[in-house]
Parts: sequence; C-alpha cells; structure tokens
Amino acid sequence: MAIERTLILAKPDAVQRGLVGEIIKRFEARGLKIIGLKLMQITKELAARHYAAHTQKPFYPGLVSFMTSGPVAAMVLEGPKAIDACRKVMGKTFCTDAEPGTIRGDLGVSRGMNLVHGSDGPEAAKKEIELFFKPEELLEYKRAGDAWVLNDEDRA
Repeated sequence: MAIERTLILAKPDAVQRGLVGEIIKRFEARGLKIIGLKLMQITKELAARHYAAHTQKPFYPGLVSFMTSGPVAAMVLEGPKAIDACRKVMGKTFCTDAEPGTIRGDLGVSRGMNLVHGSDGPEAAKKEIELFFKPEELLEYKRAGDAWVLNDEDRA
C-alpha cells in the first residue's frame, strides 16, 4: 500500500464554527499523520491559483470570496492511501449527499459551505501541497503509535 501525502483545508466555515479540532481528530483517528499544519488567510492570488481549473465556472467568484472570507487551517496528512482515506473521512462534496459518520455528513449544514477540501488525486495533492507549504514546513518523524497503524505490508 502506497504511503501518500495529501492537502486538507479546514475551510473558513469550519474555523468559524470551531470544528478544526474535530476535523483533525477524525483524520488522526483514521491513522493519518499530520506532517504540516498552519492557520492562514488565503489571498485572492492564492485562491486563483488553487482554483484555476474553475475560473470559467459560474460558482468561481463565490468560491474565491468564500475561501478568502476568513482563516483556514491548512494541513498535510500522510499515510497509506491517504488521498482515498481522507476523501472517505470527508464524505461527498455536498453535505446533503454525504453519509453519516463522515465530516460533511455529521457536521455539514450547507451545500455551499462544506467544511473541508481534500486533494482529489496524487497530481493534485503534489501541486496543492506546493501551493500551501514550503518544503521546510513539512516534518519527517515517527510516531510511537505508527506500529499499531502500519504493518510491514503497509510500508511496502
């Protein structure tokens, strides 16, 4: 199983509602390791780069406005198949479609404000991590509990 890295953003609605700790708790409970974490204000320039693929879509102006409306908690998580694992923990994009037990299914209340962003594939994860974190902001370390999360098969 491949060890991957992915970007997760606890969006402005999550920060304003005091849900960052709960969101982190759910990812850590899944066995994912935080290797980068910071509270930050996304600029319009960063939002434009991050959402460049959506510039011609009708929701783009509102998305940029929302993502720059308050701080976000940006994090890089690492673990076996981290991208898929995070997407399962987050739930479907719209909270009304998300399953109970997921972040969006349990905590979401709005289709437009869906609490978290997660990279949707390896290429996106690499690009997004580079947008939000400098290499020196990502830490390599072993956790005492990793032996209880990763076995030899997972490390291969």
